[in-house]
Amino acid sequence: MTTKIKNICCIGAGYVGGPTMAVIAQKCPHITVNVVDINPERIAAWNDENLDKLPIYEPGLKEVVNKSRGRNLFFSTDIDSAIDQAQMIFISVNTPTKDYGKGKGMAADLKYIELCTRQIADVANDDKIVVEKSTLPVRTAEAIRNILDNIGHDCNFSVLSNPEFLAEGTAVDDLLSPDRVLIGGEEDERGQDAIEALAEIYGNWVPEEKILRTNVWSSELSKLTANAFLAQRVSSINSISALCEKTGANVEEVAKAIGMDSRIGNKFLKASVGFGGSCFQKDILNLVYICRSQNLYEVADYWDQVLKINDYQKHRFADNIIQTLYNTVSGKKIAFLGWAFKKDTNDTRETPAMYVAADLLYDQAEIHVYDPKVTEHQIHNDLKLVAKDDYEKIKHRVFYYKNASEAIKKAHAVAILTEWDEFKAYDWKKIYDSMLKPAFLFDGRNILNRYEMKKLGFNIRSIGKC
Repeated sequence: MTTKIKNICCIGAGYVGGPTMAVIAQKCPHITVNVVDINPERIAAWNDENLDKLPIYEPGLKEVVNKSRGRNLFFSTDIDSAIDQAQMIFISVNTPTKDYGKGKGMAADLKYIELCTRQIADVANDDKIVVEKSTLPVRTAEAIRNILDNIGHDCNFSVLSNPEFLAEGTAVDDLLSPDRVLIGGEEDERGQDAIEALAEIYGNWVPEEKILRTNVWSSELSKLTANAFLAQRVSSINSISALCEKTGANVEEVAKAIGMDSRIGNKFLKASVGFGGSCFQKDILNLVYICRSQNLYEVADYWDQVLKINDYQKHRFADNIIQTLYNTVSGKKIAFLGWAFKKDTNDTRETPAMYVAADLLYDQAEIHVYDPKVTEHQIHNDLKLVAKDDYEKIKHRVFYYKNASEAIKKAHAVAILTEWDEFKAYDWKKIYDSMLKPAFLFDGRNILNRYEMKKLGFNIRSIGKC
């Protein structure tokens, strides 16, 4: 008989755990959902009466949280109590790329996963279903089970893999109407019962044909593979954008032509300054590391090239700005429109903007930034990551604005780094008039009509267009 879940705990109140649990709570009012985190400031933000202060910006998220918070959705730092009460525990903590030791710069750092697992084993006094929600290397479930079985208090643990397939900016819609829900579990009776217990939760709003059941290893690898394939498409079209600029072809016309081929499709063929976010680079690095650890060096090199093209695209964009501005940006004001790695999110992890900014700052430019959702504090934190020891030498040339017009006023050039919809609605004639002449415009997201911008007087450079 399938276990009826009435109480869920999620360890980790970040970009995945918070929205996922909010949607589960909304769709399953009969289930108590406790989201816990060691960060008291983050939990306080989730509990703030002002829903505009939620720690994560996602369209539709505050409405979902508002429907369930305080009813059957709770946020706290009391991890032990939440574990003790829960029948099902989701692990949704950070799995960054290692910056030390073996696998440095490539392998996933699983120390937070292990800490969570050990805490579950120490606290649990009855049977639990433990669900991997974080993106993990293949066979991590084996390590989780080993810890639980050797430390647990004579409890039975089932370990499931339930990877997220969320795109930031559309995460709530992705949760409400997923392409698929993937659940990987063990093939014995207890494992199958655990799979069905989780499937029953999703079944409250997800059609049965979209709930896929696999073994644990297939589920873990599917997440890495999905992100690798998507990133591959972005790098592929970006590599062609460089060729388009040299030959006179238009990358958008090329993308449309190949995208109409039913064998290829039109998704993720949007040329840009490069991809960012927490998943693509981290997951491909992890995939490369796994392949090399299995002596699959040619396979590893193949996927590593996807990242090399992405890095190339970011540096190429910065180099284009420098070359166009007469091979020097020293002392020149470059206005950045956008800092987040994509629109409709305040997430800046691996955002192309920070790499482009670092290149320009090293050439002694001034960077003046406006982003509707990203804070000044976050911008400086990002630059610390890429500039490292040189940060103190460049930070005085980084300026933050709460409106775009001030950031652009008397700028030598404007660079669009995020495709926020509001940028398309600006009065670009007014912007042109406020800038130093000649006025340069670098559209890193191809969101503006280059012919209209040329008519206004802009010297415009777009991705994949000459």
